[in-house]
Amino acid sequence: MASLKKLFSDSVIYGLSSIVGRFLNYLLVPLYTYHISAASGGYGVVTNVYAYTALLLIILTFGMETTFFYFANSGVKGAERTNVFSTALGAVGSVSFVFVLGVLALLGPIANAMGYGAHPEYIAVMAAVVALDAFQAILFARLRLENRAWKFAALKLSFIVLNIGLNLFVFLLAPKLQHLPFMQWYDEQNNVGYIFYINLICTALVTFGFWKELKDFHLSTFHFPLLKQMLRYTWPLLIFGIVGILNQVLDKILFPFLYPGSDMQEQLGIYGACVKIAMIMAMITQAFRYAYEPFVFAGGKGEKSKESQALVMKYFVMFTLLAFMVVVCYMDVFKYIIRRDYWEGLRAVPIVMMAEILMGVYFNLSFWYKLTAKTYWGAIMSAVGCGVLVLVNVLLVPKIGYMACAWGGLAGYGTCVLLSYFIGQRHYHVPYPVASILGWFALALALYFLRATPPDTLSTFHFPLFTFDSLWLRLAYNTLLFALFLAALLWSERALVRRVIWCHCLNGSRNK
Repeated sequence: MASLKKLFSDSVIYGLSSIVGRFLNYLLVPLYTYHISAASGGYGVVTNVYAYTALLLIILTFGMETTFFYFANSGVKGAERTNVFSTALGAVGSVSFVFVLGVLALLGPIANAMGYGAHPEYIAVMAAVVALDAFQAILFARLRLENRAWKFAALKLSFIVLNIGLNLFVFLLAPKLQHLPFMQWYDEQNNVGYIFYINLICTALVTFGFWKELKDFHLSTFHFPLLKQMLRYTWPLLIFGIVGILNQVLDKILFPFLYPGSDMQEQLGIYGACVKIAMIMAMITQAFRYAYEPFVFAGGKGEKSKESQALVMKYFVMFTLLAFMVVVCYMDVFKYIIRRDYWEGLRAVPIVMMAEILMGVYFNLSFWYKLTAKTYWGAIMSAVGCGVLVLVNVLLVPKIGYMACAWGGLAGYGTCVLLSYFIGQRHYHVPYPVASILGWFALALALYFLRATPPDTLSTFHFPLFTFDSLWLRLAYNTLLFALFLAALLWSERALVRRVIWCHCLNGSRNK
């Protein structure tokens, strides 16, 4: 129980940088969409370029975060653990440096192939950003290994605060100050480029926050024999990571090549903007992962660890479905995050959110092959899921546009979950409460289909049984549905709730 409390407390702290931080980052979504119209296609460019950078980040880190955790927890201490850190950081840093040089040397052909021949600077800037992000990934992993959650959160939040501040200056203040001599650099037609430049500035500055950790890196502690062992462990994770991120971003990469209409960038921008609303689920999953991965590796493979994994899986599903209900029941509020001409893409949000939940479930299930060093299974299962995603996109994007991207993600992650569960139970049995988990999914989906929507709602995942013209009537009715789900959740875990309340009251009385 104490270990689960530690997991919860660390998740809360990591959540400051992931959930709270990215929520603050939501300020950028209305900022961008209200200053970059859907018809201009500018937000489509942002969506497409960031999809490539997400994929490249996985390639440049090549699973070394998880590999670092595995080797650092394999009975090594002191100087040996420093060797693991230096070897991992040196390997990722070297690959990232060579990558940047290669992109700069071939910048013209690469930009033309991606369709950005008129703006090769976008590619150069984002190549530098992704290289720095990869390098920082190992440094952040070390903070997680050492349970230094507060410094982790501080650095992540410093990036977000600085990023938001510079974006607010460029998009809100700069247009009013452009007549001043020192503002001659500003060009309102280059708003997309400023998004990328700001990202580079903020990422570079965060690197200086790791000066203490960087002092522990020495070439003398970089061990080639150790690197060979780490590479043998990590190469399946690289494939797993590539295929896993493809399940998240491949739709946005393929869309320009599959969509037949001339409004391709506009449609991709609409989808990319609306998906931001669904990313609350990705925030929760990421914060959970930061705390859960070192927790599981430190706990080993005993029966108590398996029971903890089963219990955490149940609570993860319950909590993420609660977040799902918040978004779908109050979509009338969340939709104002983006400008009205992007609203037609809101119909994709529930599908993408459900796909994100399945991605989190798949992450929970993935520890059986990580703990047993059978990481090749992760690569195989993720490849199959990616194949399903590609098939759905290729077949349906020409017919139903970006909605195929949403359905493809759901189908891909659903396939991964089924494969990982049934194969994993044969190799590393964990007593997951499957009936309870499926029951929560069934309840959430039933309430979702019963929710009220505006009469003109576009949807391919909802039969509008209840459509109210009145906004307040819709919110009242949907609040009732949310309250039903929350009441069911609290009743199901009433023993835990009583224990938490009792501990809180006991601690309060002691403090007095």
